[in-house]
Amino acid sequence: MYKGGYVYILTNKNHTVLYTGVTANLAKRLWEHQNQSHPNSFTAKYNVFKLVYYEGFHTIQEAIGREKQIKGGSRKKKETLIISINPDWKDLSEDFIEKD
Repeated sequence: MYKGGYVYILTNKNHTVLYTGVTANLAKRLWEHQNQSHPNSFTAKYNVFKLVYYEGFHTIQEAIGREKQIKGGSRKKKETLIISINPDWKDLSEDFIEKD
């Protein structure tokens, strides 16, 4: 686990929507997305909760910089990034969700 921050990409079940975000606490943020803590948000509206990509950084500033870089790229570049670590587009959130 990184103490600085994470940049992450979420998608919906059909992989038609991509959302790029940044957070200092990925486990908490995933919980918020999956439980639609913010019902009027983009991710709640489009049911975007499947974690398909993430990167950890030592500082939140590094994570924010990377988020801007990813958001500035095309969908094709985002898909290539996802496939580079997750070719089957599996949900990676289990790495961060605590088990009971």
